[in-house]
Amino acid sequence: MVSGRKLAAASYIAVAAVASCGSTWAADMKYGPGVSDTEIKIGNTSPYSGPASAFSTVAKADAAYFKKVNEEGGINGRKITFLSYDDSYSPPKTVEQTRRLVENDEVLLVFNGMGTATNSAVQKYLNAKKVPQLFVSSGAAKWNDPKKYPWTIGFTPSYEKEAEFYAKFLLENRPEAKIAILFQNDDFGKDYLRGMRQGLGAKAQSMIIAEEPFDVSEPTIDSHLLKLKASGADVLLDVASPKFAAQVLKRMSEINWRPLHILTYASASIGGVIKPAGFETAQGVLSATYFKDPSDPVWKADPGFVAFSEFVDRYLPGADHSDTMIVNGYNIAQALVYVLKQCGDDLSRENVMRVAANLKDVELGMLLPGIRLQTSPDDFAPVKDWRLMRFEGSSWHLLDAEGSLPR
Repeated sequence: MVSGRKLAAASYIAVAAVASCGSTWAADMKYGPGVSDTEIKIGNTSPYSGPASAFSTVAKADAAYFKKVNEEGGINGRKITFLSYDDSYSPPKTVEQTRRLVENDEVLLVFNGMGTATNSAVQKYLNAKKVPQLFVSSGAAKWNDPKKYPWTIGFTPSYEKEAEFYAKFLLENRPEAKIAILFQNDDFGKDYLRGMRQGLGAKAQSMIIAEEPFDVSEPTIDSHLLKLKASGADVLLDVASPKFAAQVLKRMSEINWRPLHILTYASASIGGVIKPAGFETAQGVLSATYFKDPSDPVWKADPGFVAFSEFVDRYLPGADHSDTMIVNGYNIAQALVYVLKQCGDDLSRENVMRVAANLKDVELGMLLPGIRLQTSPDDFAPVKDWRLMRFEGSSWHLLDAEGSLPR
């Protein structure tokens, strides 16, 4: 029988040993703000109200995906707390809400903020604070500037590159086109305008015959469309957020204006734009993509699509599967989860950025075949490729390199 004194001594040695191991284990862990043994706080701003509220679907898909991850055990045992605040697509409001996330909520990082002008308003602040601004939901070229902004990484191919992609298509297929450009009068719209001019090169002056800016505070774009129709253009580059893109489709049908209509990727959502406007208004419209269209039956048996469809059914019940903004949020949330898992127990802000800036051939379930996430310390653009698509019937169809439907 062990005496009380010997038992106490043995217990002390055992506790000391455990404590020693625990301190060694803890020393291997590096936590930034918002991180504990059980939690990772992620911040986001999105337009839940205002003229661009349709874009909030992206953040809602993010929240649903993080719920899924948490139910499956979290990130290396830690649950994600996703704090998403309404900024009404207003830069001053974005600044206010971002400061709240960083200084009051003390989030580890700001993720998938929506909009070019809104994210531009907080880019310098977040970089000065050394807070990761990850996978910005905007295709502005400025997110790929690791020397000037080492704490900011975008996600989609740039708007400039998308416009250059359309310009190349027009030069090869409609070299005599008369192009009208309707564009949102902010950084978002101006990136497309710049990209189209760059892509057309010397022919930009003769091919672009009308440029019409509009403000997101305007109730309608009717007067702008009438001006563009009167220009005699036979190609329209439509650079508008979802609310206005739907208006364009409906109004063009009403005034019987039928140029070749190019709709930018940001507003190519069937559920959020085309279905509300009416499928008949979008026949023959061109756009670009880098991910699988959930309305295209070609993906019906694709494992990535099957997983996506099951996710929507369970975590976004009643949502429109054809809404590509859900795909957007799903893909980007998957990318963040990949980064956080790769960080292991070093969840410092510095390590998060190191991992995000060194992505190698990362596959996501809803990216098109052959497209992988790639970054390096000198290149902060995870996705670089586009594919052309045309709307026919009730879905988008990918085109081949010559601009025709594959046979």
